[in-house]
Amino acid sequence: MRISILIQNAYGVGGTIRTTFNLAGALAERHEVEIVSVFRHREEPTFTLDPRVGLRHLVDLRPDSDTCDLKDPLYRTPSLVFPKGENRYEQYSVLSDRRIKAHLTSLDADVVIGTRPGLNVHIALQAPRHMVRIAQEHLTLETHSVQLLLTLRRLYPRLDAVTTTTEADAAAYRRRLRLPGVRVVTLPNSVPDPGVAPSTLDAKYVVAAGRLAPVKRYGDLIRAFVKVAAERPDWGLRLYGSGAQQEKLERLIARLDIGDRVTMMGTASPIEPEMAKGSMLAVSSSMESFGMTIVEAMRVGLPVVSTDCPLGPGEIISDGVDGLLVPPRDVDALAAAMLRLINDDELRHRMGEAALKKGAQYDPAKIADACEALLEELIARRAGAAGRLRAAGRHVGGLGVGAAYSGKDIARAAKRRARRLRKKLRNKVRARLRGGGGKAGSPARGQKAG
Repeated sequence: MRISILIQNAYGVGGTIRTTFNLAGALAERHEVEIVSVFRHREEPTFTLDPRVGLRHLVDLRPDSDTCDLKDPLYRTPSLVFPKGENRYEQYSVLSDRRIKAHLTSLDADVVIGTRPGLNVHIALQAPRHMVRIAQEHLTLETHSVQLLLTLRRLYPRLDAVTTTTEADAAAYRRRLRLPGVRVVTLPNSVPDPGVAPSTLDAKYVVAAGRLAPVKRYGDLIRAFVKVAAERPDWGLRLYGSGAQQEKLERLIARLDIGDRVTMMGTASPIEPEMAKGSMLAVSSSMESFGMTIVEAMRVGLPVVSTDCPLGPGEIISDGVDGLLVPPRDVDALAAAMLRLINDDELRHRMGEAALKKGAQYDPAKIADACEALLEELIARRAGAAGRLRAAGRHVGGLGVGAAYSGKDIARAAKRRARRLRKKLRNKVRARLRGGGGKAGSPARGQKAG
């Protein structure tokens, strides 16, 4: 297959970029794969990309480049296609609109995959209809604005499939969006073998890693570790990452006088060698769309103590087997779970072995196999009777894209039309019975028009 993946910026840092690179590399074992980055702001990607995967960009943001687009007036004109309800709307422009459209309309591929809602909207509107069109969700449906949800509900029925990173999010898509004929499936993020020896689980460090953002609740973790240190002062916490809350967290550490036990380590890439220096991972988030750091930790044999927050941790961690789940925002429970693993060497090592096996389930080759099976199914469906039915559905009674997939939708629409006709007829009869005031067929005073 020829597979093209559209991403916002392949040259940045983030979980979507990392997992896209992982999946693309694994698919490139058997298929022709390219990543198309809407923006490019630096010479080389931060993450290593498999050399078999093609990489190109549409809008050049490098100030010193001969093809720099920063001075193009269209770059300063707000987008007319990228949805305003998307949280990255401000980064898109009429220039990106035109470049994305030109790319999609000229694309020669079997499959095109978008990696964020705004790009999926472009694909739904502009990608050729003979192509299998897939929307990947790397956040969660619940985090999107109402304005964006309305846009997705209107346009996603034009797609062939939506993939989510968790079963819980897939269920939310099926429940909240009417997507007749669209496959909604779970495709977890993948994490490759880090190529480092698993942790010995004897180093007296708890590790945490991620953006220093409010949703990660690192303040809760630091407060919990105060309780841990009171009982086990020989253990420390290493917190990896950077972000807007760094100064706030540093002030909290100083105020709690825990600086000798809690260390802000900054960013580390790759993170797995640093994780392997610890003996467990701690996750204190109030929301995780998946939980890449959980799988990364498991790939080096770390058991995980995590809040059982929506949506990812509970689907990755088997509580009591390869980690421990605690209620979100419960500092005491978080501290107690860390102490349980700290104080029980046998339990920690047993869970570490189970975590190593669990992490291997998210190897890119295995996720690529699942992705490949989905793509083959969608291509076969498009080529077969279902594909013809889908094309016909766009013209059935004005019901909109995908309506032919759902007999219930057609029946509901017919009932609505029948109700409107009955109401109109009743209004005509009432008007004539009352003396025909006004034009024939108009509703009587006080009646709403049909």
